Amino acid sequence: MSTQHSKIQFLGHASFQVTTPEGHVILIDPWYTNNPTLPAGLTIPEKIDLILITHGHRDHLDSKIADIILQKSPKVIANPMIRWYLEEVAGVPDHVFEPINAGGTVSLLDVKITMTNAFHFAHVSLPEGKIGYPHTTNGFIIWMSDDVSVYYSGDTSVFSDMSLIGEIYEPDIAILPIGDRFTMGPLEAAFATRLLKVKHVIPCHYGSMPSLTGTPEKLKALTEDIQRLVIHALKPGETLDTSNIQPNNW
Repeated sequence: MSTQHSKIQFLGHASFQVTTPEGHVILIDPWYTNNPTLPAGLTIPEKIDLILITHGHRDHLDSKIADIILQKSPKVIANPMIRWYLEEVAGVPDHVFEPINAGGTVSLLDVKITMTNAFHFAHVSLPEGKIGYPHTTNGFIIWMSDDVSVYYSGDTSVFSDMSLIGEIYEPDIAILPIGDRFTMGPLEAAFATRLLKVKHVIPCHYGSMPSLTGTPEKLKALTEDIQRLVIHALKPGETLDTSNIQPNNW
């Protein structure tokens, strides 16, 4: 086990930067271009080692993602439809991708990544206002060398197999959308928390658009009966240091 600790920084909306104990930088659903919640002065990091992409909606797949990949040379993990779009349309070379599909696990950069199911219909915005590459979304389990594991659900509804995700992978932290309308709201996220049996939740995908009305306060009110549960309502730019989180062993 590393003597250092993982850090999870909320970049706004549903974008996160994870720094591993070894100093590797992982971006999850990066959205820097025209993200209304991105704090001023918070820019694309100088070093990016891995990018995880759950789906192709523009608030999860930066419009300049190909440039970011070509300039920073990270490894990229995404579902096959996003991979094919990035190769065929955006010109990203095949060698940057770690091929994977739902239920599979890969190890790289001192982390393990498992791709999970999610329920959310998606597409990619193409040039000239067209859309293409329809797909469903996915989530990720991320294990780091300090034994802390994170479940990033991606945009999704609540689904009963979250109980299997909790039982099989035992994540320590769940990052869940709570905005409602396009994803779970606080009510569904409260059920997801119970199904996953996690004790730490980071809410996201709320408040960044008028239609995303769910709030952390509502989620807290709906989960106040869950013992030792901590809702980490990070503001954009804030970082959760995992040093005080007791990890599950997997």
